[in-house]
Amino acid sequence: MSLRDELLGFFMAGVEAASAPAVLAGLLPTGTPQGRTLVLGCGKAAAAMAEVAAKILPGDIVGCVVTRIGHGPRAPTGGIEVIEASHPVPDAASREAGRRIRELAASARAGDRVIFLVSGGGSALLCDPLPGLSLEEKAGITGHLVHSGAPIADINLVRRHLSGVKGGRLAAAAGAAVADMHSFLLSDVAGDDPAAIASGPTIPASFEPEAALAILRRTGWPVDPRLENLIRSGECGPVPVHPVHLVANGLTALDAVTAAATKAGWNVVMVDPQLEGDAAETGRAHAVLAMDYAARPGRHLLLSGGELTVRVRAEDGAGGPNLEYLAGLMAALPPAAPVAALAGDSDGIDGSADNAGGYFDAATRAASDQCEAALAQNRTYALFRQTGGLIFTGPTRTNVNDIRMVAVGELP
Repeated sequence: MSLRDELLGFFMAGVEAASAPAVLAGLLPTGTPQGRTLVLGCGKAAAAMAEVAAKILPGDIVGCVVTRIGHGPRAPTGGIEVIEASHPVPDAASREAGRRIRELAASARAGDRVIFLVSGGGSALLCDPLPGLSLEEKAGITGHLVHSGAPIADINLVRRHLSGVKGGRLAAAAGAAVADMHSFLLSDVAGDDPAAIASGPTIPASFEPEAALAILRRTGWPVDPRLENLIRSGECGPVPVHPVHLVANGLTALDAVTAAATKAGWNVVMVDPQLEGDAAETGRAHAVLAMDYAARPGRHLLLSGGELTVRVRAEDGAGGPNLEYLAGLMAALPPAAPVAALAGDSDGIDGSADNAGGYFDAATRAASDQCEAALAQNRTYALFRQTGGLIFTGPTRTNVNDIRMVAVGELP
């Protein structure tokens, strides 16, 4: 087996461990409610979670979930409608999903059970702009924040203040009359704050209009009086208290990678399971760490997770955080360093391209000046296409952020 295939096998073990069939089935309620079961959800894992719910939940099931285009159902979902929409910038399907899911939530009555299935990506996919805010304007704000390199927490805070379903508003729409309500969350955020996952459609969150306005101004989005008033007026009403279940997170995947790699004889070093920050700069920092381990006997696998960001410098560039991380790593390594690496997003999509991530080893490593040139113009996709280092998995229908592996030492 090649080193590339071995590392990709570890990556897929992590993905499988965090998949809906592996983590959700045993947590769903088993008793039959007096009324209907409403299943509502959003995110890149929403269709896979809906499949599990349709198979496990008893009684009369109706509902709707929204997922990314290409991440739709592969098995029956029964009475649960699945809408596929754009990500990371919302589109008309996102808005229709927001309307449909909010209306279904509002139809809940005493005796009904409400199940919320929430995963990463839901912030963009479930879109219900506040009255007075057009879809085009909200999409423009989202695209601007993504391209600015703003941390995902800042992006989601702004989204929450412009939405009729985020920040607990979806659960509030179901109302206090529903006593049997559950949220099942598949986390893609550092720290696993339930209010941050998909901007917390079922979780009460603090109302921080000043912080949202400051983020927009700091990143250069023009804030006119109308937009400012909208943001200040969007406070959420009471959110029903209900059980919230964290079904999987980044550590779920990283623990599975660790187990598989340890069994294969690697010394696994957990660098940080919840990294944030600039992707290329993180790669440069990990090059220094890799060279430290290169001086030690044996073979080592430096493992990290979390979500890194890319500052868009060229609008026509292509390449997500994992490719930028790998390019930064390659750029900072000495030419003969005994280092290979694979980094990918657990959802199968690195940024907005068609690859999950990338790989390099001694035979496919690009020169430092090539890496720097690619980073300067956000052209890392072209760089890895040239080296043959692109990794394609297709949509995995889960989302627990990135899995990054740096292999060091006695390599094949």
